[in-house]
Amino acid sequence: MEIDRKVIKELRKIVGKERCLTDFEDRLVHSYDATKQSEIPDVVVKPLSTEEVSRVVKVAYEGEIPVYGRGAASGLTGGAVPVEKGMVVNFAEMKRIIEIDAENLTAVVEPGVVLEDFQKEVERLGLFYPPDPASSDVATMGGTVAECAGGLRGVKYGVTRDYILGLEVILANGDIVNTGSRTVKNVTGYDLTRLLVGSEGTLGLFTKIVLRLIPLPEAAVTAIAYFEDLGKGAEACSAIMASRVLPRALEIMDRMCYRNVQRYRETEFSEKAEAVLLIETDGTSESAKTEMVKVISICEGHGAFDIAQTDDEKERESLWQLRKSISPALYSICERRINEDICVPRSELARTFARIEEIGKRHGVTIGNYGHAGDGNIHVNILLERDWPELVEKAERAVEEVFRAALEVGGTLSGEHGIGNTKSKYLSMEVQPRELALMRDLKRLFDPKNILNPGKIFI
Repeated sequence: MEIDRKVIKELRKIVGKERCLTDFEDRLVHSYDATKQSEIPDVVVKPLSTEEVSRVVKVAYEGEIPVYGRGAASGLTGGAVPVEKGMVVNFAEMKRIIEIDAENLTAVVEPGVVLEDFQKEVERLGLFYPPDPASSDVATMGGTVAECAGGLRGVKYGVTRDYILGLEVILANGDIVNTGSRTVKNVTGYDLTRLLVGSEGTLGLFTKIVLRLIPLPEAAVTAIAYFEDLGKGAEACSAIMASRVLPRALEIMDRMCYRNVQRYRETEFSEKAEAVLLIETDGTSESAKTEMVKVISICEGHGAFDIAQTDDEKERESLWQLRKSISPALYSICERRINEDICVPRSELARTFARIEEIGKRHGVTIGNYGHAGDGNIHVNILLERDWPELVEKAERAVEEVFRAALEVGGTLSGEHGIGNTKSKYLSMEVQPRELALMRDLKRLFDPKNILNPGKIFI
């Protein structure tokens, strides 16, 4: 739909002409996310306050205009793509850290705050906000809440929903509601906060976020371990978790991924390694080192032929930059990349990697795997050298089989990326009809005109 000029005039009264963008170039840069899908919106607004968001959404509700919330657009399922045009609400200017309460271990932020900036600020005070997706240097707090982001430290500390105490939310009709509280315990009525976290912008727009913090661990030790067999590396991950050691992070990457990181960062890796583990323990200086000794022993027992460890901050950061470079490294060698994020029981990791390899060979597509092995979350990357229809069709058949393989072992279609519009056609593979109907009922209750991020989650 094309937005009426009267609507544009109303929006400009609310946010001002300079923050109501209609030029083609401005709309173009708000048309895509990390999936590289693209649909150009009719207008972009950049509010500064809760009240402005509320008034903007009321205008959209009256005119039945689609509304798409946008942070850094670093999502991988098309969540920020305005697939039905309409209005993009860009939260980049709502970037205040409103409060950090060191006494009560809470904080209040606006949605446009960059995750890494917030983490640095609380760590300066000896506090810790653990959620740590690889895109933390660009991802915004609002986006991580909308997607319930996980990340590298999820194996020990959980995911975003475990740290959200309350939300200020703009509903589809523009009403402002508040959920939860600033207390750690709260069972007053339904847990609306938990419902809204991970709702992908389909139930409301977040304007304030109340967060739970924890004390910053005293020390951390990081290790890198090389294996000649991917299955052995996966088995080592399962054994580490079964040993009752709870690492802060336990990551895996296969040969395809680490070789491309090697080229991308000009870093040396072992030529014979088929799998690389990155492992981190934390706590007191003594406990972090003691746990790492046990972890290294397990890796050696499962065939690791080379292991290095460090507690030096710069060296640790250098190792984690290898992991965080996987995504750009893979993008540098292919025209199109399909990145799925299945999650399986840890005991099924080795078998799942074998199934993925077989699926890739059978369909003639190149697949690279990496991910959060400590919680069974595998990022399955299908690399297409050309964005040709016949190659995309092969890749899509492979994706469906990968999803089925995950479900067969008790896994899920998505561990942290969400559904968006890239996985919506597969949702019924996992969610049964009655539960799917209940989700749709909730969507209609919150958004009767279907203006909030339409085209996402449900077909």
